[in-house]
Order: sequence, then structure tokens, then C-alpha cells
Amino acid sequence: MASEEQKLSQLQQQQQSSKLQIYSNCNTGISDFWKDKYEREAKKYWDIFYKRHQNKFFKDRHYLDKEWGSTSKVVLEWLILCYLMHLQVGCGAGNTIYPLIATYPDIFVHACDFSPRAVELVKSHEDFKLERVNAFVCDLTEDDLCKHILPSSVDIVTMIFVLSAVAPEKMPLVLQNIRKILKPNGFVLLRDYATGDLAQERLTCKDQKICENFYVRGDGTRAFYFSEEYLTSLFVENGFDVGEMGLCCKQVENRSRELVMNRRWIQAVFRLPSDNISCVSKCTNVGVIKESKSNGVKTSSKPTDDSDVDISDSIAAEMFGVSPSVDEIIKVDIGGHSFRVRGLTKDYQHTCKSTGLMLWESARLMSVVLAENPSIVAGRRVLELGCGCSGICSMIAARYADLVVATDGDTKALDLLNQNVPLNLKESILCKLVTRRLEWGNKNHIQEIKQINSNGFEVIIGTDVAYVAEAISPLFETARELISTNTGIQGDFKPALILCHVFRRVDEMSLLSTASQFGFRLVDRWPSDGKPNNSTQSIVKSWFSEKGYEEEFQNMALNIMYFQT
Repeated sequence: MASEEQKLSQLQQQQQSSKLQIYSNCNTGISDFWKDKYEREAKKYWDIFYKRHQNKFFKDRHYLDKEWGSTSKVVLEWLILCYLMHLQVGCGAGNTIYPLIATYPDIFVHACDFSPRAVELVKSHEDFKLERVNAFVCDLTEDDLCKHILPSSVDIVTMIFVLSAVAPEKMPLVLQNIRKILKPNGFVLLRDYATGDLAQERLTCKDQKICENFYVRGDGTRAFYFSEEYLTSLFVENGFDVGEMGLCCKQVENRSRELVMNRRWIQAVFRLPSDNISCVSKCTNVGVIKESKSNGVKTSSKPTDDSDVDISDSIAAEMFGVSPSVDEIIKVDIGGHSFRVRGLTKDYQHTCKSTGLMLWESARLMSVVLAENPSIVAGRRVLELGCGCSGICSMIAARYADLVVATDGDTKALDLLNQNVPLNLKESILCKLVTRRLEWGNKNHIQEIKQINSNGFEVIIGTDVAYVAEAISPLFETARELISTNTGIQGDFKPALILCHVFRRVDEMSLLSTASQFGFRLVDRWPSDGKPNNSTQSIVKSWFSEKGYEEEFQNMALNIMYFQT
């Protein structure tokens, strides 16, 4: 009986292995490497965002004069009666600014964003006038607002889906910065994402969590989802009174897909008191927008229209489960060779489950190495594991190798690869490149590769394929099955497995330990760890000598590991 159970367990393990993907199915959240990267390069991601969408991403916001409660009505009456100073934080392309100055002709608006491209979009608007708008680049977590605006000179600050883009630990810095330029009894009008919003639920399912209620979207921009308690505490602790606060809910319907989605956001008014003592208004004085339930769905008791929800393309894709388009043509110039490949940009790395639809920096580096050092593959049989849709390394190698087999376990990536390869290779080179599906550890797939080349491969390449722990054993197992056992070919050359990657979820010791289990030993690496090693032959370092491209990739945390059996 025990024997039968063991056989069943082994069969289940084999079935799981045959279906293994190189992305993780666990919900572990974003790694520390990516958390740091998204924080460090937040400005870049928003700049890319505005480069792609220009001023067409959000609808113009005409609701400021009707959507806040009694406190904001008083504020907006001042707008009509007085010449007021207004600051729009996170102005974006100006979707709030220009409806506001069109409604109130005497208002002066300061507008800041930490995306230079967004500020340029504001300045390029047909209604931009220096006497009406002061637009400038400013990172409120680092830059002093008083360098652009006089202290205690602003009557109203609007923050429309802005604070959510800031890491929670830096939100107090933003509020303290705003306090400097806000007049006593000045107001902050805020609208932002609320916990329980559908977008948050979808981001949670896609393993995109940075920390509690803070997520990264597919395009690299980030979003925090506020509870009323958290937002109240945040502002009170930084010296503001709560004027009013409400949770707004709205159903968004996609009729073509027969889906009804629930969006949630918080709307609030905060006041900077004239003294240094801040307190929260009593609950009876806080204008909370109450919720009602209809068919089990919460809806706002206030009537709203379609302009109430700022829905972006990427958020809509997350909401409705629409996969991003792969119609974009990515141009890649490698060592004098120009490629045009169809695929996704890395902006979608955490939205799209298929990592093979993107061109990663490790593949760029390895393709440059091959282009500058054709002797690595010249006259040899080459296998690429996890080549993805672009197959850049395989297409470079096919120019010099006798045979190249480009493989991936993702059928979508292979479909795109089969479109990209004929577009970039001449017939004389094309005949040397074969594409096949290969799930690591899948015996049938491995056998099919062996039928193409029964003598094994002298060079096996893998770029960014070593970042999920569950995939490491099948990776080395497959490489061991398919690497050539003829160690005496072409002089002193020995068959090699070359991996290029950034260390993420799999640490170096785990990688080396697994490699050793399958008979691979690390012979050389780049960058060098500086440790004396008699087995190191400076093979990889020679690929960079006097080539002029090493410095370009040194700051990208990339590694090349050269294994032999």
C-alpha cells in the first residue's frame, strides 16, 4: 500500500514539474530589490507614464465646485469673491488646473509635479499663461516648496489622487512641506483611493503588494489605498484639522464583458488651524457621505456621474482583466545589428503573468556580449532556455553558430517569437534557427529537442531565468540533459552553461548548491567577486576587455555565471 502511495506522489510531482512556469504562483509581494527600484525611480516611471499618455489619460475634472460638502462650498464662495492663491499638488497634465481657471477667472494657480514631462504638458496647454499659472517641477518628499512659493501665501491646496503615489513613510514629509506655504485657516481638498477598491483587490491577486495597502501597478507607478482612520491620523499628526471626510462608492459597468465593478475613493477637506493646536472635528460636524446597499453592493448616497471616477487605461485593464496589447514594436540596436520586435515593455512586468513577453536587460547584455564576441558560439550548437518573445540572443547567435534552438515554455511568447524571427533574419541565417516549446523538466519536450540535435549543445544560454526557487532544479536538470558530453571538441573548449540575471528571489548560494547537485560547477563570473580561485580562467572578463560597453551595464545589478560540467 505504501508503495502505491509513493508511486502516486511521484506521478503528481512529475505532473507538477511538467507544468512549471518561470514566474512564481505564490503571493509573496514585491521583493526588496524591486521595492527599492520603484522608490528610487518613481520619477522615471511617472515620466514614462506622461510620455505615453500625454494629456489624454484623465478626463478634465470639472467636479471641484460641486463634489465637496459644506466646507468646500464656503471655500469656493471665496474663490468667486476673492483673488485667491491656489496650489495644485501633483498637477499632472493640467486636467484640474484649466477647468478651475476657466470657472474662476481671477484665481492664480501654482502647479507642481515631480514629472518634468507632466509640467511641460501643463505649459504647452493652449490656455497656459504665466500671469495665471506657475508650473514647476518639485518632489514634495525632498524639495522645499518655499523655493517656488512664498511661505504662508496659499489659500487652498488640492490633492487629487496624488498622495497615494507617495510611499507611506514619506507622506508626513509631503504634508509638512504643504504646511509651510499654506495660510492659517487654509484648506486642503483631497480625493484619493480607498481600501477595498476593486483595483486594490486585483493588484493583491497579482502579487504586486509593496507593503500594507501599497501596491505597484503594471506600468511601475504606485498606489496607496487609504482607510478613513489612516487618513485622519496622518493629517491630525501633521497639524491639520479634519473638516469633512466621506467614503464614495460607485459602480462601473463594462457592458460588453457583462461585468459590474465597484470603485471606492475617499473625499476630504482638511484645515490648517491658526494656532498650533490641531484637533479633529466632532463626528456630528464631519460631513460623511453615507453608504447605502443595493443588491449587496455599496453605492454613494450622493448622485454622481461618469466624471466622478478617474479611470486610466492601466487601471481599467486591472479592473476588467484585460491583457495589455502586444502591438508595440520595440526597436533594439545591438552591436551594429538592428532588430524590431513585437512585445511588451517592462512597464507591464507585474501586471502580465507572462514574463516572456518582455525584453529584459539581462537579454540585452547577453546579446551585446555575443555580438561583440562571436567566438563564443561560432561553429557550435547553441540552446537558449527561456528565450521569450524577442529571441535576441538566439538571433545574434544564429549569425555565427551552426545551429540555434530557441526555447520557451510560454506558448504566447513562442507565438510572438515565431513572428519576430522571420522579420529580422535573412533566409540564409533563418534556416539555422529553430524554435521549440520547452518546459523545464518535461521529459517529452526534452526528447523532442534531442531529436533535433542528438549530440547535445556546446553552449546553453539563459537570461533572467533563475529568479523563482521552484524553477531552479528543473532548470539545471534540463540543462544537464541537453548539454554536450563531448569535452574534447574544438581544442580546449568545454561545453558551457551561461546564465545572465539579477539576483532576486533566489540567492547565489542556493543557485550554486542546486547547480552542484546536477554536476555543474562555476568556472567564471562577471563582475568578479575579487576572491582568489584557481579554477577561474577569466573567460567572462575577456568578453569585456577594451570593448567599451562594460560600464553601461555595471550599475544594473546584472551578473553573468559561467558553468561547466
